[in-house]
Amino acid sequence: MPLAVGVSAANTHDSQALKPLVKAIPAVKSRRGPRRARPGKLHADKAYDIAELRTWLRGRGIVPRIARKGIESSEKLGQHRWVIERSIAWLFGYRRLTSRYEVHAHLFCAFLTLAATLTCYKKLAKTK
Repeated sequence: MPLAVGVSAANTHDSQALKPLVKAIPAVKSRRGPRRARPGKLHADKAYDIAELRTWLRGRGIVPRIARKGIESSEKLGQHRWVIERSIAWLFGYRRLTSRYEVHAHLFCAFLTLAATLTCYKKLAKTK
C-alpha cells in the first residue's frame, strides 16, 4: 500500500527524492505490537546504490536492500519490483493521473495523495 507519495521534476535523480519520501512515511499502528515509526527494510534498484544513502538508512534503523552496481543483477529485485510496479498501476488507474493536466506540482501531488488514500481504503476494506 502506498504510505507516502511525492512529486519531483523529471530531470531530478531518483536518489535525491529518497530522503524526503522516507521521512514522509507516517507511523503505522499495528494490532500485534507497538506503533512502527519507520519501515524495517527498504528495497531499491541500482539507481539508489549510493554509500551516503545506505549510511543514512542504517542510521535511521532501516535495513537497505539495494542492488549493487556492477555486482548484482537486476533480476534479484524482480519480486519486489513487481510490488512497486503494481502499486504505481493502482495509482495511475485513476484517469486524472494518467496525463498530467495540472501546471502546478502541488495540485498533481494533491491528486496523487487522494489516489493513494483511495487505494489504501479499497485494499483495507477488502481485508475486513
